Amino acid sequence: MEYNIGMILEGMVTGLQPYGAFVSLGEEEQGLIHVSEVQAGYTKNIHSLLTIGQTVRVQIIDIDEYSKKISLSLRTLQQPTPQPNYRRKKYFTNKNRKIGFSALEKELPNWIHETMDELIAK
Repeated sequence: MEYNIGMILEGMVTGLQPYGAFVSLGEEEQGLIHVSEVQAGYTKNIHSLLTIGQTVRVQIIDIDEYSKKISLSLRTLQQPTPQPNYRRKKYFTNKNRKIGFSALEKELPNWIHETMDELIAK
């Protein structure tokens, strides 16, 4: 069988290594799912996601013409995870209205005066 990039096939996991999983595509063809192509995001332990003998649906993402090595991916067949809604950060002050610390600025002379009176009284 002739394989092309982008083909979606079913295969059986024949071996697991920390760097990826070997998948049998037929009688004599075998491909590798690199650990970065197993799932979106970080994969800490490939053994927790795949087992030997498991049938998987994979997509061919690369074929090395010289060595005839086939690179496979599970990640490209997964549904994209929905991104969380961006929540706008709310501030105590409003930068457009120029409010915020103005109340402190108005009250500071009164506080200084009250504190000085208390210190003199002691």
